[in-house]
Amino acid sequence: MTTPSHAEAPGPNGTLRAQMETLTTEAFRSDLSDIDQLTTLEIAKIMNGEDVTVPHAVAQQLPRIAEAIDATAERMARGGRLVYAGAGTAGRLGVLDSSECPPTFNTAPGQVVGLIAGGTDAMVSSVEGAEDSAELAASDLDSLRLTADDTVVGVSASGRTPYAVGAVRHARVAHGALTIGLSCNAGSELAAEAEHGIEVVVGPELLTGSTRLKAGTAQKLVVNMLSTITMIRLGKTYGNLMVDVRASNEKLRARSRRIVQLATGASDEEIERALAATDGEVKHAILAILGSVDGPTAARLLDEAHGHLRVALRAAAA
Repeated sequence: MTTPSHAEAPGPNGTLRAQMETLTTEAFRSDLSDIDQLTTLEIAKIMNGEDVTVPHAVAQQLPRIAEAIDATAERMARGGRLVYAGAGTAGRLGVLDSSECPPTFNTAPGQVVGLIAGGTDAMVSSVEGAEDSAELAASDLDSLRLTADDTVVGVSASGRTPYAVGAVRHARVAHGALTIGLSCNAGSELAAEAEHGIEVVVGPELLTGSTRLKAGTAQKLVVNMLSTITMIRLGKTYGNLMVDVRASNEKLRARSRRIVQLATGASDEEIERALAATDGEVKHAILAILGSVDGPTAARLLDEAHGHLRVALRAAAA
C-alpha cells in the first residue's frame, strides 16, 4: 500500500491545503526565511517597508470602493443599515468600525452593525469552527431582519472564509440586500458572490499567513472609507467637521464647542447660548448661529433637509 504524499493528501484537509497554497496571502517569502536572525531594528525596517505598500494596493481599488460607497449611501438614506460580517481579525475590524460610528456620527443604535463569527466571545478569543459555518452567518443576518435597503459587507483576507462568503450570499439571495465583498486575494469567491467586489492584493505577509498584518491594515483602511465617506454623503459632516458628534463625555463636549467655533467663528458666549438653545446638538447650534434662527426652527429645518446642514442653511437664508 502506497502512503499518499503531503501534496496528494486526500479528503477535505488536503483540499483546503491545496486551496491555501494558491492564495497570495498565504504565500511563503523565502527571502525572509532568516528574519529571526536579524536585529530588531532591521526587522522593524522590513516590516515598515512592507506596510508602506498597503495604501498603494488600496489605491488600485478606489473606483470599486467609490461605487460601493455610493450604492451604500443611497440605501442608508432610505433607512438602510450598514452591516459588516467576518471572522477573526476581519470580523473584529467590522465590529470596531461599527462601534465607533455612534460617538463619531451620532448614528442610531443598529444603524451600523458588526457581526463576527462566534459572537462577542470571538472578539477576545478564538471560537473554534465558527468561521467555517455559512449557516451561522445566515442565522446572524436573519436575526437582524434584513431588508433590501441594507448593505452587507463580507470581510475576509483569503476571500474564501465560509462565514463571510455565506453572509454575502444569504444577504443577496434571501433578502435582496446590497452586498460588498472585501478580500485580499484576486479572483476570490467572496468578490464573485458580491455585487461589489473589492480585492486589495497586498501580497505575502512578513509572517507567512499572518493576515492580521498587511491584509488587516488594508481591510481597516477600506472599512474606514466605507463608513466615513458614506456618513459624509449622508450629511453627517459639514466640510471636514464632525457636526453630528455625540458629546457623551467632557472631551467630546469640549470638541463640540470647538467644532461650533470653527464652523461659525462665534464668540464663546454666543456658542454657549446656541448649544444651550439646541440641547447641545452641534449641527443645530451651527445652524442657529449662521442662519440666525432659534433652536426649534433649526431642528425643523434640519429635519426637512434630512440632516444636511448646507441644505438647511440655504433654506434659512431663503
